Amino acid sequence: MAQYFDVHPVNPQPRALAQTTRILENGGLIAYPTDSCFALGCMLGNADGIERIRRIRRLDAKHHFTLVVDEFAKLGRFVEMDNWVFRAVKAVTPGPYTFILRASREVPKMMQHPKKHTVGVRIPDHRTTLALLETVGAPLLSSTLLLPDYDEPLTDGWTIKEVLDHEVDAVLDSGDCGVEPTTVVDLTGDEPIVARVGAGDPSPFE
Repeated sequence: MAQYFDVHPVNPQPRALAQTTRILENGGLIAYPTDSCFALGCMLGNADGIERIRRIRRLDAKHHFTLVVDEFAKLGRFVEMDNWVFRAVKAVTPGPYTFILRASREVPKMMQHPKKHTVGVRIPDHRTTLALLETVGAPLLSSTLLLPDYDEPLTDGWTIKEVLDHEVDAVLDSGDCGVEPTTVVDLTGDEPIVARVGAGDPSPFE
């Protein structure tokens, strides 16, 4: 059964964040809130966690996983950015966007697109997410919690606990959560391509 941590949306309790971090460090998979829906997350390089996410969401090998970091300065370690890409990403982060970029050698091959060698990256604007990332001290490998048999993403932490009780190891809930997935922008070519319109304003990339 999944552990359930209900934390304050403005001042998340450090003890709950520490317990969630230990679960992640021990190879666990969690559901956690962001500024655009709940997400599934595990530590970078957790092969079992990736397979569990694939199983829960019924994803194929071409799905882009996302690296979630807490500040823009940390992106350069994991992805390649030309000057115009650097400026474009910095202008709208933190926020409800996922950017598809070419992965660096720091990104495990298991989470890259098998042919394009790309990966999603994002910097959420959400207090609980940022507090968790600060406690973990590392990026989270993540995927939006969109279940295949549901018309809309689940946005209630306790409902997620009931539905995924035997699929995840913990649910971190702060009550406040976005209800729409991120806007996805592919920045691997000469021009940006909006791959999915979501919570983020797509106009800067159109």
